[in-house]
Amino acid sequence: MQIANSVFEIISADSVQVYRYLDIGSGKPTIEQRNHTTHYLIDVVDPDYWFTAGQFCKLAFGACEEVYKKNRIPLFVGGTPFYINSFFLGLSSIPAIDKSIRQQLIEELGKRGVGSLYRELLEYDNIFASKIHFNDKQRILRGIEVYRSTARPISSFYNQKKGFETKDTLYIGLYQEKDILHRRIDNRVDKMIRTGFVDEVINIRSMGFGSDLNSMKSIGYNELNYYIDGKLALEEAIDNVKANTKKYAKRQMTWFRKNKRIHWFTSFEVERMRELIDKWLDTILLDN
Repeated sequence: MQIANSVFEIISADSVQVYRYLDIGSGKPTIEQRNHTTHYLIDVVDPDYWFTAGQFCKLAFGACEEVYKKNRIPLFVGGTPFYINSFFLGLSSIPAIDKSIRQQLIEELGKRGVGSLYRELLEYDNIFASKIHFNDKQRILRGIEVYRSTARPISSFYNQKKGFETKDTLYIGLYQEKDILHRRIDNRVDKMIRTGFVDEVINIRSMGFGSDLNSMKSIGYNELNYYIDGKLALEEAIDNVKANTKKYAKRQMTWFRKNKRIHWFTSFEVERMRELIDKWLDTILLDN
């Protein structure tokens, strides 16, 4: 929409686009698109950096301040629900955790497996554990390390959350019918492969960034690492990328559907979206 060029600057809320070199698999906007409209929180850390939701919130707040200095409006774009919720609804104020605890847990993960650690988390914090996937290694480790460090379940910190949502915050969500969405995912993955996704992963590996990194466990990169290591045929890896992307899209919708303030549109309803945004802009300009 033309309105975005003069009023908004974009803050990426994508947990993979923060990493340098992970371009094709994360669907980063092109250089031309970034030159056309200013984007923030893209290419901010190397792939071996353990990037957290807390760091996202800190950088996003700084980006918002930069946008406001230009008398523009920050437009958060992206599909990482945890980042969106953390910034707008609040992230718990958890004390700093000793790095040795995290390192010990990583070693335990290799020996015991994620299932064993998830069962341990259930004993410590059934509330938190029931809200995450039983194979979500990052959050399972986070839940256990917080408990071991503070002797408190991570869920007990939630009532201290303070986010940046206000009555003026406008949420817009895009959805597609399941068959259309799955077809678009298949086409997108095929295009990623045609435009050099495999070579991108090989190049990242050649730079010394291993397949065990959290960034390289993201959908697309994880499956192609299995192919590069000779554990999967290429076609099987591609099929897995498609299947896992569809599962993630379903989880995204489950997360976002909980936010009753989201206005939902299909990608064909551009005029309806434009009308809503124009009305919202008129309202906030009058209020301010």
